[in-house]
Amino acid sequence: MKYLIVVGDGMSDEPVAALGGRTPLAAACTPHLDRMVRAGVGGAARLTPEGFEPGSDVANLGLLGCDVREGYTGRSPLEAAAMGVALGPGDVAFRCNLVSLAGEGTVMGDFSAGHIGSAEAAEIVADLDRRLGGDGIRFHAGVGYRHLMVWAGGSDAVRCVPPHDIMGRALAPHLPTGPGAERLRGLMEAARAILADHPVNRRRRARGEAAADGIWLWGQGRRPRLAPLAERFGVTGAMISAVDLLKGIALHLGMEVVEVPGATGWIDTDYEGKAAAAMAALDRHDLVCVHLEAPDEAGHAGRADLKVQAIEDLDRRLLGPLLAHLEARGGPWRALALPDHPTPVRLRTHAAGPVPFAACGEGIAPDGNTRYDEDLLAHPGRVFDPGHGLLPWFLGRG
Repeated sequence: MKYLIVVGDGMSDEPVAALGGRTPLAAACTPHLDRMVRAGVGGAARLTPEGFEPGSDVANLGLLGCDVREGYTGRSPLEAAAMGVALGPGDVAFRCNLVSLAGEGTVMGDFSAGHIGSAEAAEIVADLDRRLGGDGIRFHAGVGYRHLMVWAGGSDAVRCVPPHDIMGRALAPHLPTGPGAERLRGLMEAARAILADHPVNRRRRARGEAAADGIWLWGQGRRPRLAPLAERFGVTGAMISAVDLLKGIALHLGMEVVEVPGATGWIDTDYEGKAAAAMAALDRHDLVCVHLEAPDEAGHAGRADLKVQAIEDLDRRLLGPLLAHLEARGGPWRALALPDHPTPVRLRTHAAGPVPFAACGEGIAPDGNTRYDEDLLAHPGRVFDPGHGLLPWFLGRG
C-alpha cells in the first residue's frame, strides 16, 4: 500500500467579507479536493490538543501520529535537526526571525522582513554570529527569514511570543520574560544596532524592499526524543517541504527529507518540482508527505486573494497530478489532504480548533460528503480528537 499526505499549512479559515462571506477554501476552485471527499471521507481532526499553542510544530507532529503531550520540547529544536545543528544536553535552541520594525523600532512591522531571500539573510546572520556570537551564543543561517540561535547552558523556562502573533503591535508588552529574558532582550537590542545600517538593508531600501532591521527570538526548547514512524507503524516515509520545521520533524521521525531546489515556502514555490519529487519518493517509501507553506503565509499577510491562489495552485498543480500518478501506477493506495491548523486572514496568526480533512483510496468507503471546505466540520464523516489518532486510522492501524 502507498500512502500520500498533502498538507496545506494554515489552509482553513473563517468567512471573509471580501470573498462574499465565504472562506478561502469555499471560494477556491478545488476539483481534486472535492473529488477526494466524494470518493471517500470528509472529516474533522483536532491536531492541536487543549493546552497547546496552535503552531505548525504541534499540529504536524499530531498529524504524523505523535502525542505531543509526551516528548515534545519546543519548535526550534526540530528546526535545528533540519539545519544539521546538533544540540548538546545543555543547549537550548531558539528560532531567530529576521523581522522588519515599524514605529521607529517600537512596533512589529513584518515578521518575515518582506520575505527576505536566503542569500541576503545568510549574509546578515553571518554578521550577527561574528559580532554577537560567543559566550555560549551561536547564530545559524536557515531559509528565508527563518534562522536559529543556540544558547549553550541557556534557559528554556523563558517565555517568548511568536512574532506572527503581534503584527502591527507594540513590541514592549511582548518581549521575552522570565528566567533568561534579560540575555535575550540584550541580544535583540544589540542586533538592532548592527542591522540599522547593514549593507544588505541599504540595498533593500534602495530597491524599495523591507529592511531586516531586527531579530525576534522565540520557539525555544531542548533536543526532543521522538519514536520513528517505522517503529510505531511499520512504514517508511519521506517529507517534501520548503521549511526547516517540517524537515526537522521528519528527521526526528526517521523519514527521508527530499530537497526540491525551487521550494520557497511562498506562492512562488515549485509545485511541479514538489509533485515530481513525491512521485519518485513513492517508489522508495510507503508514505510520502508533501507540505505546502503558502496558504499559511498568505493568512499571516492578511491576504485572502493570495490564500485562494495558494489553495487553487495546491489543488491544480500538486494534488491533481499526484492523484493521477497514484491511479496510473497500479497497486493499492490511499491519499489524505488537510491543513495542520487554521490561519485566518482576519487574525493574521494561527488559531486553535479542528480542521477538515479529505481521505480516499483502498478500503475507505464514501460517507456522503461532496465538497471540501470548513462545512465538513459541521457534519464530518469521521472525527479525530485528539488528532494524533488520524494517522493510525489512515494507515489502517487503528
